[in-house]
Amino acid sequence: MKIVEQFLPGSLGTIVALHGAHYARDWGFGTFFEAKVARELAQFAGRFRANDLVLLGVDEGGVAASLILDLNDPASGEWGAHLRWFIAADRCRGTGIGRDLMGRAVAHADAHADGRIWLTTFAGLQPARHLYGSFGFTLFSENEGEAWGTVVREQEFRR
Repeated sequence: MKIVEQFLPGSLGTIVALHGAHYARDWGFGTFFEAKVARELAQFAGRFRANDLVLLGVDEGGVAASLILDLNDPASGEWGAHLRWFIAADRCRGTGIGRDLMGRAVAHADAHADGRIWLTTFAGLQPARHLYGSFGFTLFSENEGEAWGTVVREQEFRR
């Protein structure tokens, strides 16, 4: 698997499809969630700046993983870089690609955002939570909410 630091033709759609398929199958999320990913990812791509970081894991099947570090998210303020759209296709889970992407993202945040990173997720994603903890993220807040299109225990992590 090679890692590229730019969007490739079709990669926006692939990132949306990876999220849509995974979260529908494993968590029952629907069209609301997939549309949210598509809308927010398109907004990011339209305002992308040189200090943002796009990481795509690419194999013979195409884009298989993504992690984006949004250093210019208007919602971030002093929280630092916003870690977004972190996902790996089933075919590459357990290969270390997530750890590799996260390591690169943390190094980028160390260099460009004083190491500050935040992300939102929801309770129940134990492998991801373990990975976040191993990179120094701590749970900042947790509340029941519907930002994902269904009721979940929304969580915010910060580093």
